[in-house]
Amino acid sequence: MKKPAVLAAVFATTLLATPALADDFPSAISVSGEATISAAPDLAQIDAGVANDAKTAKEASDANNAAMGKVLLALKGAGIAEKDYQTSRLSLQPQYGQNKSTGASPVVGFRASNRVTVKIRDVTKIAGIIDTLVGAGANDVGNISFEVTQASKLLDDAREQAIADARRKAEVYAKATGVTLGAPLSVSEGGGPVPLFKGRMASPMAAAPQAAVAPGEETLSVTVNVSWAIKAGQ
Repeated sequence: MKKPAVLAAVFATTLLATPALADDFPSAISVSGEATISAAPDLAQIDAGVANDAKTAKEASDANNAAMGKVLLALKGAGIAEKDYQTSRLSLQPQYGQNKSTGASPVVGFRASNRVTVKIRDVTKIAGIIDTLVGAGANDVGNISFEVTQASKLLDDAREQAIADARRKAEVYAKATGVTLGAPLSVSEGGGPVPLFKGRMASPMAAAPQAAVAPGEETLSVTVNVSWAIKAGQ
């Protein structure tokens, strides 16, 4: 007669332990919120270069130094501060020909090239600066990009909007499942803010009366992941 009593005691213990075990796994609704925000860029960056060919390395280098000197003077004359332009690439390379009778590739000259990266803090002056560079002898201008320098405030606004979007989604799920939202249990940003669009030069660089440039807009995207505690609906 003792066995039924033992079995009953074990069963009762199991029932009492089940709620305690459930308490170890708090219920939650986890969602992602997204937001994008755009602004006109207020900083541009371009590369300008000069390249010169000559029979000797010294002749090519001297010609290139003189050409780049004119470009730098033009930048200074256009109001670009010295801190806003910097040499980004300098090279001196042999140029090879072809001897048809022997098949050899002798050195027939040298090419010297020099590139400078320029920051333009007034985007309305981009086209004029490009024309100035070309007029000063720059024969390779490109790699233009745009930036919003005061992006922190925009990103904070986007984060607030992303949190609001996450709450909206969580409330939809809570209503559909008959529960109510409690306090957020965790919040994390899903990767860094991502620029979705970059302005660009509208056409290949050429010595035209006015360079065609379209700054466009800089658009940033933010994603946040939020887990909300839930409780029985009221």
